[in-house]
Amino acid sequence: MSFNPLQRTNLVLALLVPVALSASAAESPPRPDILLIMPDQMRGDCMSIVRHPVVRTPTLDGLARGGMLFRRAYSTVPSCIPARHALLTGLFPQTSGVVGFRQRSITVPTMPRILGDAGYATVLVGRAMHQAASEAELGYQRAILGSTYVAHDQYAADLRQAAPEITDIRSWVTSLGLSYNHWQARPWPLDNALHPTTWIIEHARRLLAEPHDGRPLFLTASFYAPHPPLFPPDAHFQAVLRRPLAQTAHGDWVDWASLKPEGTDGGSRVLLQGETLRRAQAGYFGLIEQLDHELAPLIAEFRARSEKAGRPWLILFTSDHGEMLGDHGYFRKCEPFEGSANIPLIVAGSPELGFVRDAQNQRPVCLEDILPTLAEIAGADCPAHDGTSLIATLRGASGEIRPWLHSEHAPCYSKGQAFHALTDGRYKYIWRPLDGHELLFDLGVDPHEEHDLALAPDHRESLETWRRRLVAHLAGRPEGFSDGQRLISGRPYPAIQVGR
Repeated sequence: MSFNPLQRTNLVLALLVPVALSASAAESPPRPDILLIMPDQMRGDCMSIVRHPVVRTPTLDGLARGGMLFRRAYSTVPSCIPARHALLTGLFPQTSGVVGFRQRSITVPTMPRILGDAGYATVLVGRAMHQAASEAELGYQRAILGSTYVAHDQYAADLRQAAPEITDIRSWVTSLGLSYNHWQARPWPLDNALHPTTWIIEHARRLLAEPHDGRPLFLTASFYAPHPPLFPPDAHFQAVLRRPLAQTAHGDWVDWASLKPEGTDGGSRVLLQGETLRRAQAGYFGLIEQLDHELAPLIAEFRARSEKAGRPWLILFTSDHGEMLGDHGYFRKCEPFEGSANIPLIVAGSPELGFVRDAQNQRPVCLEDILPTLAEIAGADCPAHDGTSLIATLRGASGEIRPWLHSEHAPCYSKGQAFHALTDGRYKYIWRPLDGHELLFDLGVDPHEEHDLALAPDHRESLETWRRRLVAHLAGRPEGFSDGQRLISGRPYPAIQVGR
C-alpha cells in the first residue's frame, strides 16, 4: 500500500482526532495493543515540535500533539548495550551493575517476558536488542531481525538476494567510504525499498496485516537509524543539504585548540566544521526525516487494527541514547551532555486510556520508567524495578516523578569519558571520576550547555548542594567513588560493577 503526500499528512492529522467511545468501553477498556518505536542513537532535540532549526518531523509532531512529550527524558547510561539493558529490566545501572559498554546476562524478567506472561503476543521487528541473550530468551515470541550490521539476519539475507554482489554487509558499507561509528555520509546507493529503515517498516506492516488470535499485541519496531552508517535515501539527504547548517553547541569550557578536524579512529573527539559537518548533518538528519516519513502508515495501520478489534492502543516512541554530532567537539555517545544523554520520549494512547493530549513534561524521566509504565497499563505483574510508572502523569497528575535523576558511564572510548551526572530537569551537575573535574549547567537558560557555572561565585552554593547529593548517592559503591563525606577521583571504574 502506498501513500501520497496528502494521504500521509492526513494520517498524521488523524493522530489528533479522538475516537467516540461506548459507555461500556469507557468503563472497562480491555488491555491495549502496544507499539514501541525505537530508533537507535536519536537525539531528544531532533524533532520540529521542539523547534529544531533543521529537522522536520510531522509524524512525530502529530504523535506528540496526540499525547505527551517528555522533554527531559534521559538514558541513564548512554550507550546501546547498557541502555537497552536498562530498558528491558527497568533497573538503574547502579542496581544491575551494567555501568558501561559491556554485555551481562539478564537474570530478571524482561519487559517482553512480563508482557508475554500477561497474555500478550510479543514481536520484535528490526534491530536486535544487543544483549547476551537471544530475542527469544528476552521474551520476544517472534523476532524478524534486521540490524544493518549483522551478516546473517533476515535483512542481510534479503539484501544479498536482491543485490548478490553484497556478500558481506559490513564490508560493503566500508567500501562505500562509510563507517558504523563516524561522521562520513552519502546517499543510499540502492533501491529505496532495500534501505534497512524501509525494510523494517514494511515487515512491521506485514505483521499487522496478518490474522491474529485475539491476544493483545506488543510490537517493538526497532531501527538502526539514525546510528551510522549515515546513508539516507538521496531525496532526504539532498533536502537537508539545501537547508542552512545547524550550529553545533560550542561550550566555553572546551579546549578547542586541542581538537583536530580529522578526528581519530576509535575516539570521540573531532572538530566537525564546514562541508564535513554539513554532510554529517545531512546524513543524520536525513535518516530521521526518512524514519518520520515512513512511520506514518505504520502508525495508522496499527491504530486501525486495534480499533477494528475493539481494543485500545498505546504508542511509545523513544531511543536508547543520542548522538553528540559535533557538539562541544564530540561525535558518538557515552557523554553526559544533552546531545548524547537526552532522548525523545513520546507516549500517546487511544481515548479509552484517559491520557492527556498535546502536553509537554519537563520532569526528569528515563528508560527504566518504560517497563513499569507498560506493565501497569497492561495489568501485568511487575517484579522489583527502579523505574517509576508514568501512567498517572500521562493522565494529568502534576506530582513530582522524582526529585532528580542520576546517570553515569564507565570509560568507553577513552578514560576521560567516564562520568556521573545529576539533573532535576533544570540544572545538571557533572563529575568526572578520572580527575574530579566538575561542570554545572542551568538548562533553563543554557539548553546547549555552553556556559559552565561550576566556578561562578554566585553558583557556589548550588554546586555544593549538587555535590553533596552525588556524595550521598555514590556512598557504598564498590568502586569507592564516595566515602559518604566527599567524592574520590581516580578509582577504577570497570564497565561491569564488581559485587553486583
